[in-house]
Amino acid sequence: MSFTNKVAIITGGGSGIGLGTARALHQQGAMVILNGRNATKLQNAANEIDPYGVRVATLAADIGEAGTADKLVALATEKFGGVDILINNAGIFTPKPFLDHTEEDFDTYVHVILKGSFFAAQAAARAMQKRGRGVIVNTGSMWASQAIGATPSSAYSAAKAGVHALTRNLAIELADDRIRVNTVAPAVVETPVYETFMSADEVRDVLPTFGSLHPLGRNGQPVDVVSAILFLASDDASWITGAILPIDGGVTAGRQAA
Repeated sequence: MSFTNKVAIITGGGSGIGLGTARALHQQGAMVILNGRNATKLQNAANEIDPYGVRVATLAADIGEAGTADKLVALATEKFGGVDILINNAGIFTPKPFLDHTEEDFDTYVHVILKGSFFAAQAAARAMQKRGRGVIVNTGSMWASQAIGATPSSAYSAAKAGVHALTRNLAIELADDRIRVNTVAPAVVETPVYETFMSADEVRDVLPTFGSLHPLGRNGQPVDVVSAILFLASDDASWITGAILPIDGGVTAGRQAA
């Protein structure tokens, strides 16, 4: 597949799945705009992807804040002429029991995951209308469909479920504009997000124990999700919209015999 001369915005683009997607799109000819809250991390990612900065740009800003999405679209338009692809990947994940959640916890998940995805999609869709077509791929979650006792994630799951619902609604509303909207729903993927609430030693010891959760017998790697995102963003998926695609090693298919 080729993304030659396509312009892609990737939120949460400084590490993990977002960085992997940005790298792959750039390798396939795209121009990429990276968004995240950490300017240093974004610049390091941009330098890795394109040391000369010819086909990459960054905007360090909170995607849940009013105006950030418009600034991303303006930057993409100014530097590269418009927007063809949006990868809504920004997110946070910190397992916490339901009864321990605070209002601030809940608001933060909704702010980053749901509000961020909603208004990024709105700003991008307006720009895509000018192109006459476009693609939005959201990063959803297996946790929006199934609860896992070992990772209590009620607020996170509720926000991601909102992204799944948003996907279907936008797929219908934007179909006449030839804008496709789909979502990938990963299970446990080994990304730096786990290091935000566990030490490096804990990640090394705990994360492998989740491999058996997946019928295919292993945790996911960023490339597993990136490959699916690229497919949905490509013309190979030109007749797919409104889909929630499980990238979960078979978790949501059912359970192996005990």
